[in-house]
Amino acid sequence: MSRAGPSSESAAIVYPPGCREITEDLGPDELIRRLKTLAHTYQSMVQDDGAYQEYLPLAKHIADDYFREYPSKDVQLLVACCIADVLRVYAPEAPYKDPAQVKMIFMFLIKQLAGLKDPKDPAFKRYFYLLENLAYVKSFNMCLELEDSNEIICSLFSLTFKIVNDEHSGKVKSFMLDVLCPLIYESDVVSNELMDIILMNIVEPAKSSRRNAYHLAKELIMKCSDTLEPYIQAFFNHVLILGKEEKKLGISRKVYDLIYELNHICPTVLLAVVPQLEFKLKSTEEDERFHAVSLLARMFSEQESNLAMHHRQLWLAFLGRFNDISVKIRTKCVQYSMHFLLNHPELRSDITETLKFRQHDSDEAVRYEVVMAIVSTAKRDFSIVSESEALLNFVKERTLDKKFKIRKEAMCGLAMIYRKYLSNPDVPEATRTAVTWIKDKILHGYYMTSLDDRLLVERIVNTCLVPFTLPPGERMKKLYYLFATLDENATKAFIEMQKQQLAVRKTVQELLELHRTPVSEEREREKVLRINHLSKFLPDPVKAQEFIRKFSQHLAQEESLLQLMETVINPTVSCRESVDSVNMVLKRLGQPVMTNLYYNTIKQLLERVSSVMIDHDALLALVSMVEEAVRDPASAQELNIEPGAAVGRGLRLLFVLSYVQAAQFLHADILAVLLGMLQTDDDTVTPKVLGVLHFVGKYRPLASEFPDLMDSLVPVCQQLATAGSPKQAKHAIRCLFVNVTDNQEGVFTEILERLKSELELGHEHYRTSIVSLGHIALHLSNKFPIQIKNIVSRKIVKDLLMRDLTDSGESEEEWCDEDALPEGIRCKIEGMKLMARWLIGLKDDVISAQKTFRMLIAFIIHRGDLLEEGKVNKPEAAWLRYAAGAAMLKICEQKGVGDQFTADQFYSLSLLMADECLQVRERFAAKLHKGLSRGIPHKCLPLDFMGMYALAGQEPDKRLKATVRGYMAADILKRRDVIKSLLLNGGSERAADQLPHIMPDYMLVFAVPILAHDPDFTEYDDVEYLTKIRACLWFILEPLITKNDNYCFGFYKALVERMKNHLDAVRSEEEAANHKLWAVCDLAMGLLLTKTTNFEMREFPSEPRIPPMYFRKPADPNFVNGKIYLPPELQHLGKRNNMVSMAHSHSMINKRIQLAQQIRASKAGAAAAAAARLIRDPPATYSRRAAHERDRNDDSVDSAAGGDLSEQSSTFSDSPSKDKQDKITNYFKKAPRTASPTPSSQRSTRSGRSGDSSAAGEEAGQRAAPRTTRTRAAATEEAAEASGSRSVNGKRQAAEPEPESEPEPESARPAAAAKRKPAPAAKPEPEEPSRKSARHAAPAQEDAAAGKNTRLTRSRK
Repeated sequence: MSRAGPSSESAAIVYPPGCREITEDLGPDELIRRLKTLAHTYQSMVQDDGAYQEYLPLAKHIADDYFREYPSKDVQLLVACCIADVLRVYAPEAPYKDPAQVKMIFMFLIKQLAGLKDPKDPAFKRYFYLLENLAYVKSFNMCLELEDSNEIICSLFSLTFKIVNDEHSGKVKSFMLDVLCPLIYESDVVSNELMDIILMNIVEPAKSSRRNAYHLAKELIMKCSDTLEPYIQAFFNHVLILGKEEKKLGISRKVYDLIYELNHICPTVLLAVVPQLEFKLKSTEEDERFHAVSLLARMFSEQESNLAMHHRQLWLAFLGRFNDISVKIRTKCVQYSMHFLLNHPELRSDITETLKFRQHDSDEAVRYEVVMAIVSTAKRDFSIVSESEALLNFVKERTLDKKFKIRKEAMCGLAMIYRKYLSNPDVPEATRTAVTWIKDKILHGYYMTSLDDRLLVERIVNTCLVPFTLPPGERMKKLYYLFATLDENATKAFIEMQKQQLAVRKTVQELLELHRTPVSEEREREKVLRINHLSKFLPDPVKAQEFIRKFSQHLAQEESLLQLMETVINPTVSCRESVDSVNMVLKRLGQPVMTNLYYNTIKQLLERVSSVMIDHDALLALVSMVEEAVRDPASAQELNIEPGAAVGRGLRLLFVLSYVQAAQFLHADILAVLLGMLQTDDDTVTPKVLGVLHFVGKYRPLASEFPDLMDSLVPVCQQLATAGSPKQAKHAIRCLFVNVTDNQEGVFTEILERLKSELELGHEHYRTSIVSLGHIALHLSNKFPIQIKNIVSRKIVKDLLMRDLTDSGESEEEWCDEDALPEGIRCKIEGMKLMARWLIGLKDDVISAQKTFRMLIAFIIHRGDLLEEGKVNKPEAAWLRYAAGAAMLKICEQKGVGDQFTADQFYSLSLLMADECLQVRERFAAKLHKGLSRGIPHKCLPLDFMGMYALAGQEPDKRLKATVRGYMAADILKRRDVIKSLLLNGGSERAADQLPHIMPDYMLVFAVPILAHDPDFTEYDDVEYLTKIRACLWFILEPLITKNDNYCFGFYKALVERMKNHLDAVRSEEEAANHKLWAVCDLAMGLLLTKTTNFEMREFPSEPRIPPMYFRKPADPNFVNGKIYLPPELQHLGKRNNMVSMAHSHSMINKRIQLAQQIRASKAGAAAAAAARLIRDPPATYSRRAAHERDRNDDSVDSAAGGDLSEQSSTFSDSPSKDKQDKITNYFKKAPRTASPTPSSQRSTRSGRSGDSSAAGEEAGQRAAPRTTRTRAAATEEAAEASGSRSVNGKRQAAEPEPESEPEPESARPAAAAKRKPAPAAKPEPEEPSRKSARHAAPAQEDAAAGKNTRLTRSRK
């Protein structure tokens, strides 16, 4: 053995053989060489009890501070390896006894273990050896005996989790665990600090950012779970139950995440913790409940989780949180429903039951999540939703949600289910049942008022219900099946969708055609109008208009883009070409991202105009399928279509498509199939086929395109027109009229000759002949005027309508189906229709129209029994009354002949709205609505007929009353939309002339005389019936007052006042008739006073006009009706303790209006004075420049400033008044909170105030002149002053003109204005033109003197 040097210390140290002494005076290189030799020697030593005792001094020597703190890392590593070997060799009795030294040694070893971080380090093998050596003998367990062992252990754990990485092999990680695990399960206590170090590695963000540390901690917990369990439970008890949180511990802030991860890693450690979460679910703190719900939702819903089965009470408590008061907690519960449905079949019933209530949640976010949960489940596992009818019904109900985003997801989810059914019909029974209503429910969405819903439905139809990506044959099978299985409401929605798309295509086509015309101002103006109109077909019209205008500019700049759009709009384009062209257009519009609003807007437009469903190939396949179903209805069963619906629905589908896609039918092969179907004997097939050919002919006559086909078509139509059914005859005439162009007169002459012989009572084709003659008279009355007139007068009027052809006897029923009527009655009904069609064809035969009206009204007056011989029973009389009324409505839609009825006839016709037969009332109301709603403003019923809706106010049937209310609301809304369109397209001047004939506000003028002429209204003071009339008035006033942002009390008040100052036009000499009329006016005024909530004075776009057809002016031009004609019990308008008489209330309203005008005038004067002071004395500022100017001009302010002020004030007060166009335009803007006062200086004095009636009449004719704005205070005196007199104490005094005064100083103006009354301009009362002249724009002249007195105060009373 070699020994140390001569020193005493060195003499005590013995070195192993081959090892040289290690001293502090050695150089680094030499020291490293000697330490390597020593380390190698220690590695070769094995454990042997009692051996190597002589090396104990050496072991202590190399652990000296000098070597542990040596600057060289290699020296420190070699020393650490030697110490580790010493601990291994001398285990379990280590040579280091001093606790301080032991702590220093292990802290040194921990520091050296940090070298394990980089496996690429050349010294990594020695670091690995160090780790292996320490793990082999569990060297760190020595620390457990130390008082501050926790510091060493925490340092070791922290370092280990910090250095572990992907490059470490499994062996390294295994040795790390061998080092760490004994320190846990052999320690007496596991400190919270150590638990924090371990557990923080299994939660976010460490879980994601340090995956190796997570896995190491996970393995550590799993191996030491038995030891850690009590400490983990104690920690959660401390936090969850006691609510105490140690802020220095990171895991205290991640309690719920920690529970979730521990449940994943080792659920057994949480056996006593999980039940405690029930207390958190019932906590009063929302955040605690939310965190507990979030945790349990994840734990319960995970795949293969048995937690709900093992902790049933906790599961029930969790289900209770679906009804939590907090929205975000309910939302969180619903969000996890998808995972429950997917992963836990045993829990689906519980989840379905909770979703049943949450789909009706008051919060839209919860309802949205319900839909998304079910739809997302269907996307991932279709069978789960398809097997549950309840889940499908939840989505079905949400298609009617009030929020569009919820409706959208619900309909898209149902559409996805339907599309999967189309691709694979082999689905569960619940899905097969749902498919029967899914398509209906989606199309019902087209009834929503929002354009977003309509665009969504159109998109779903083209992508899911009838996928445009399918081949033509398959696509038509899906379309045929869809249309054949829709309910009636969905069918109407589908038809309306096709019409809307056709309207958009026409508008776009007109815009494209304008781009091909030469540049001019007119072209630009038309383009603006088309763009405005087109924007209404898209959501958010204001933004859409901007982007369409940009697109129009884009089209003008790029010829290729214009050509692509023309291809898209081409009526004969194929579906493939249309799709390709749309895609190429979209590529020119930028990136398809949500922020590109231009792209998304034009995409919506292209979706509406592109033809992706029907082209020639597809239509030929569809026509062939329908033709096969006509020949063999059973063949439709292959398409899952019932044989009974296959033929009718298929023909109806072709009928609809021929209206919107007529150009696609203009192919010889398609027309040949259609002509072949005309040869069938089925009476239901021929009319629909003829209807298809009629629409095709309207687009382009077949005689000019396919003359060869006409040789076979004309004989068939002639035969059907004379010997077919009435419906066949109707369509045959229409088909011939549009398709025959060359020999039209010859073809129809032949038909007329046949009809003459068949128009005999008792002939088998008598009714068919009447129908054919009616349609010939409608379309060709100008070519056969004498022949048709002779036939009508002799064969129809005398031989048919004026004779009783049947004697059916008494019947207890009030109504029956039309098929159950006797043939004679049905012929009479067709005869009335013939009369109406004949007059419409004539257009302007006044005499014939008057005679026809007298005859038709006689049917109504005599309750259907024209001759009063008692041969007509109740159902027959009801049908005849209805037919006569419907014929009159049809005639009245036509200008000329439709203007010839009298006021008495109008009142008699209105009685059908109160007919004793429910079916008559229902059908007549539907006809009335149809006539009022189409062709506005020129091709519809006049505004007079809107007044008939008032009689529905006493309708006993609640269903019919609600239906009529819907009709009326729709007509009002449509007229308001027409007015807005007129303002946008034609300007205010054009709209001003048409407003009195369109505005629904005027329906009150026509309702009042209708109610006054009710036959049951016999006495004007009949309280019971006046109560019913008040209900009728409120029936029409409610939508006009409560649902009208532009409601103007002053207009309605003036309207009622002017009506009351007129007499009954029909029975003006009868005092009782006038009293009834005035009593109804008082009822209307009472409703206005009690129901109006906003009495502010606003400009109305039209002056009140009274139709002379129903009202006559009294002989006395100064007549003012100030009397109240209501019984005392109906004159009280207030409620509870506020009982106010009508007269007093009326005067209070006038005083209130006058006071408001005075206040606004005084405020205007004060504002002008303040402006003057501001000009004379500008406010002081900190500006040096302003101060300099103020000092320099301090003495320059003199009386000239006052002159300037007067001039400026005059400028303010003499501003031009608003003309009629401004009034009309402002009316349709949102009403201001307060009306601006009109300065008195704006009221100009007109010539003719002295009472010259001719001059006043001349002014009344000049209605296009601008009108000055008047205050309501001046309006009460204006009528008296207009005729040159003023009412003073009940007497008339002549009005003297006031001298013009010189301009006054501003300070004196308020006082002078208070003393001086302004002289308002004489303003004539505009009179409503007669209904006959209304359509021809010929204003009626009236007595100006009487018109100017309608606003006179009621001082005479």
